[in-house]
Amino acid sequence: MTNEQLQQYVEQLSLDVFALPFRHKAVFNERLRTTGGRYFLTDHHLDFNRSYLVDQKIFRGIVIHELCHYHLHLLGKGHRHQDHDFKEWLQRYGGLRYSPRLKENEKKNHLYECEKCGTLYRRKRKMNPERYRCGQCRGKIFYKSS
Repeated sequence: MTNEQLQQYVEQLSLDVFALPFRHKAVFNERLRTTGGRYFLTDHHLDFNRSYLVDQKIFRGIVIHELCHYHLHLLGKGHRHQDHDFKEWLQRYGGLRYSPRLKENEKKNHLYECEKCGTLYRRKRKMNPERYRCGQCRGKIFYKSS
């Protein structure tokens, strides 16, 4: 999907779901990693994460979420996540409250094992096993898997 197609999709979805026009810009932002989309209060444009396009139902929920921010802000109602109006609109129009976690953003655990005693070491960060020894038996440590 290109930015032009996204613009048309957001405009059409706004009319279909909210019966209100979307008159600003909607674009993909390649730098978004952990969020599905963003609404900018200053110039009212929307940014979306292209990675969520793999599931159309989830992407539709994200677009509706951002459109809730957009329309509520322009109507002068509570547009923030904690506001009653926003929560009510999300439920009424079927927007997602949170973006689901992407597989690419899940944290990996690295597994190391001692050659002598078989003690397992789980680490979030990768390390150089040549620089360390086992804390139990002083044996050599090697990388097992991630």
